[in-house]
Amino acid sequence: MGIGRFHFSDRYSVFDWGEMPDHIEWKGACLCIMGAYCFEELERRGVRTHYRGVVTQDGRLVKTDELQEPTNIMEIDLVRVIHPKVFQRPDGVRYDYYSVYKAHLTNFLIPLEIIYRNSLPQGSSIFKRLKNEEISLSGLGLDRIPKEGEDLEEPIFDISTKLEPQDRYLSWQEAKKLICLNDSELREIKERLNLVNDLITEIAAKACLKNEDGKIEIAFDPKRELMVVDVIGTLDECRFTFKDLHVSKEVARQYYKKTEWYTHLLVAKDEAKAKGIKDWKSLCKSSPPKLDPRLKEIISNMYKATTIECTSLHLFKAPPLSYIIEEYKDYLDREERWQKI
Repeated sequence: MGIGRFHFSDRYSVFDWGEMPDHIEWKGACLCIMGAYCFEELERRGVRTHYRGVVTQDGRLVKTDELQEPTNIMEIDLVRVIHPKVFQRPDGVRYDYYSVYKAHLTNFLIPLEIIYRNSLPQGSSIFKRLKNEEISLSGLGLDRIPKEGEDLEEPIFDISTKLEPQDRYLSWQEAKKLICLNDSELREIKERLNLVNDLITEIAAKACLKNEDGKIEIAFDPKRELMVVDVIGTLDECRFTFKDLHVSKEVARQYYKKTEWYTHLLVAKDEAKAKGIKDWKSLCKSSPPKLDPRLKEIISNMYKATTIECTSLHLFKAPPLSYIIEEYKDYLDREERWQKI
């Protein structure tokens, strides 16, 4: 493995679009510190990760409790990212994993996003997939269609591709076959996911947040031993709520769902899928507008307050999260009244 550094930026993306037209102030540093704190807590529980530390302004590698000011740089162990082969066929784009991923392969990122769902809040992809018959109730371990916001008795473990232009959901058996996992490795991945889920639920509770769902990424080291990689526990990787209100990047998603650009985006994705076109963005009739400045400020404060209250590291200035939530409620109320005029 090599050694690399994440430089977390204030950029953000929704709906696989890529960089949006705004930046959210302090977002990068919040992601860095929150993710680092979660990695440190996970390693205290005996789960291996690729985390090495965070980097101070003067270049020192330290743990989060040694920081005197925010940083947006995290040092990590690097593994290979091996892409599946891409084929353009008359019936569309196809991805060949089988000739690339072998049972003896080591030192690489598993090309999957591994998802836990403790509940199914508004916006969960589960509802759309059930409606479109892309997944069955039995496949989710459910005996009825759940309601929006309903807590699940047992978490749903879900899985999708990562290195394709649009995420594609798979069954666990499909995923196992796709990248040549054995039964023990598949079981161990699920165990890691369960441990991360429990940890994030515990950390989020410090800020009175509910851990609705989230994802992890896994890699094999040079000995083909599993480790948790990328970043965990942040407002970008997880969907948190505070008394049923979103406290995550979902706030921006919900804003954009009301725009004309989002309608154009859905049409473009469907057209690209039907025609087998890889670059669906080229078919989109518009570009995303900027966020409302007031909402952008609220989101920035959400990132800062959540990081403070979850980690107990007072490296940012922000009102209490409960106060920010009230501001967000007022913002939504004003928007609703304006739309009725």
